[in-house]
Amino acid sequence: MELRHLRYFVTVAEELHFTRAAERLHIGQPPLSQQIQALEEEVGVQLLERSKRWVRLTPAGKFFLDDARKILAMSEQATQTARRANRGEIGELRIGFTPSTPFTEIFPAVINLFRKRFPQVTLSLRELPTMRQLEAIEERQLDLGFIRPTEVEVAKSISLNILSDDPLLLVMPAKHRLANRKSIPFKELAAESFVMYPHHAGTGLSRQIQRLCREAGFEPRIVQEAQEASTIIGLVAAGCGVSILPESFRNIQLSGVAYRPMAGHTSKTTLMLAKLANENNPLTAAFLELAATAAKIRPLDKPLSP
Repeated sequence: MELRHLRYFVTVAEELHFTRAAERLHIGQPPLSQQIQALEEEVGVQLLERSKRWVRLTPAGKFFLDDARKILAMSEQATQTARRANRGEIGELRIGFTPSTPFTEIFPAVINLFRKRFPQVTLSLRELPTMRQLEAIEERQLDLGFIRPTEVEVAKSISLNILSDDPLLLVMPAKHRLANRKSIPFKELAAESFVMYPHHAGTGLSRQIQRLCREAGFEPRIVQEAQEASTIIGLVAAGCGVSILPESFRNIQLSGVAYRPMAGHTSKTTLMLAKLANENNPLTAAFLELAATAAKIRPLDKPLSP
C-alpha cells in the first residue's frame, strides 16, 4: 500500500467528488478513479459508493479514513523529525568534561547557549578525566569531550579544537614562604612536597607538572595523591604540601589556601574540545559552531605530540 493511494483516498473522501478531488491532486479524473479501485482491491473491501450524481463513504470507508489520516500524519511527522534531526535541532548529544571544566567561563556559557538554541536536544554530561574521555570518544560512547593536554600522542582519529589557554597556579598554604610572591618560578619548588593526581587517574596534568619540574632541574617529591581537585586543595590547606592546578580551580575558596600563578610562558594548560575526526553528526557540528562563537576555537590539524 503506497502513501499516495492513501492521499488520493483521503482527498476523494473529503470532496466526495472525483473531479474536484482530481483538481486538488493535479491529476486526471480517470487515473484517480483507477487508483482508488486499485486501493479497494488491495484492501479487499469497498471504501466508496459511487453513482453518476454522488460519492459517499461506505461504513468500512469511514473507519479506513480515520486510520488513513493517522498514517499520513505520522508519515509527515516522521519526515519533519528526520529533517530536524539532520539540522541538529533534536536528538541527544553526549559530552564529557574534566573536573576543572565547570569552573571555567567557557563551559557554562556554551552549555547555556546550546540549551537555549536547541531546547529539544538532550545534553548528557559526564565527568571523566581526559584519557577516559578520549577512549569513550573512540568507542562512540561520547560525541564531544572537554579535555586537557595528555602529554602523550593523541590518536589520529581524534580531532582537537582549542578553547582557551589557562595559567597554572601554585596552590599552597596561606602562610607559605612563597605566598607573598606575584608569580612562582618552577625552580623555587625543588624542595617542596607535592600533592597531585595519581598517574592512573587518566589526567595529563600530573605528567605535565612532572615534565615542567624536570625542565626546571628537579624531580617533584610527591607525598600525597588524591583523585579530586577539591581533596587536593583540602590536603594543601591541611599542610600536606603544595600542588599545581589550572586557574579555574581558584574559584574553590578554602580557608588557609593561597593561589599564585606559575611563572614562565609554558606554565599553562589548554582547554580543548575533542571529537572523532570523521564525525559528521549535525548536533556535534552545531555545538562546535556555538563554542567557536564563544571561544574563537581554532582547529588543530594534527594530534598533540608530547
